[in-house]
Amino acid sequence: MSDDELINNAMSAAPEAVARDATVIAFDKEMNARTVREGTNNFTCLPDNPASPGNDPMCLDANGMEWAKAWMDKTDPPAGKVGFGYMLQGGSDASNADPHASEPATGADWVDTGPHVMIFNAGEMVEGYPNQKENPDTSQPYVMWPGTPYEHLMIPVN
Repeated sequence: MSDDELINNAMSAAPEAVARDATVIAFDKEMNARTVREGTNNFTCLPDNPASPGNDPMCLDANGMEWAKAWMDKTDPPAGKVGFGYMLQGGSDASNADPHASEPATGADWVDTGPHVMIFNAGEMVEGYPNQKENPDTSQPYVMWPGTPYEHLMIPVN
């Protein structure tokens, strides 16, 4: 994608009031980050991940970006920092159980979630929400990657 296409795709993840002033970063095939556009607010938007079958751009606040960096680096998320993110185009994930799966297990399908927001690093506050590891009901709030350091609350929105 061109830089303009990357920016437009990334911005589609969040409400216009958030996306218009967000930083946009993109990753190359080696997962090196490149700033495509500097922003002026607390959010960073990322364009679609071409490794998944759906269009899944996201916008994360600063704490959400720290959580995402920990997830990508396979380190512990930052203690005491709750993050927030938008995925208003929806998302496709290889697994609701394994945060580092790159494709579904044999015989399993991608976990497709419609438009949603996410709360990261909420700890015990996710207790009481459904946490099916496989085949979650994505039509209602549920815990993604339960029981891992990267569990987070997924909340569908219309």
